[in-house]
Amino acid sequence: MTKNEKKVIIIDYQLGNLFSVKQACDTIGLNAVISTSKDDILSADALILPGVGAFIEAMKNLEKLDLINAIKSKVNSGTPIFGICLGLQLLFTKSEEFGSANGLDLISGVIKKFSGDLDGEKIKVPHIMWNRIYMSNKSWTETPLRDLKDYEFMYFIHSYYVNPDNLDFILTNTNYSGKEFCSSVMHKNIFATQFHPEKSSDKGISIYKNWGLMNKLIP
Repeated sequence: MTKNEKKVIIIDYQLGNLFSVKQACDTIGLNAVISTSKDDILSADALILPGVGAFIEAMKNLEKLDLINAIKSKVNSGTPIFGICLGLQLLFTKSEEFGSANGLDLISGVIKKFSGDLDGEKIKVPHIMWNRIYMSNKSWTETPLRDLKDYEFMYFIHSYYVNPDNLDFILTNTNYSGKEFCSSVMHKNIFATQFHPEKSSDKGISIYKNWGLMNKLIP
């Protein structure tokens, strides 16, 4: 590793699409390492929190690995974090999945489940498809989405969605069968997407690249 390279830790808590995330990082020159180590997290220049699966299981795994306080400490100290899919949801206060479970509480808000019935019409859950993201109340110019056009297609697979308390944190929204939901957030050093950029072709990879460039992670 040269002196100009920064270390990005992809947090491994035994759930998720770790290797596709690692491949995306390799493609754009991010020095990313998959790790379960608290020490690696504490020494990282940036963090990626991916994930696919159950919120409760994810939080239990993070607790078992003794990673919760390390992640919160790093993010609260200003270290950039990129949350993806379940990783986005874990950043929030709590989830309604299987009752109620506490999250990392780095962003205030609740995770809710898509209803299988919207205004009398049946909708498929989970939401698995290419779907459009569109601007909420933030310009994308100074965000990792700066190379994307409004209403760009991204790839989704999820049954729950985030409901931030502060609407100013919402970067994009998406509409699924008439239900509008928050599909990405950005606040200070926190950036997170419900969709999978690493599964969303070249436009998705550009998100990784711009996140790396904006945080000076790529030499």
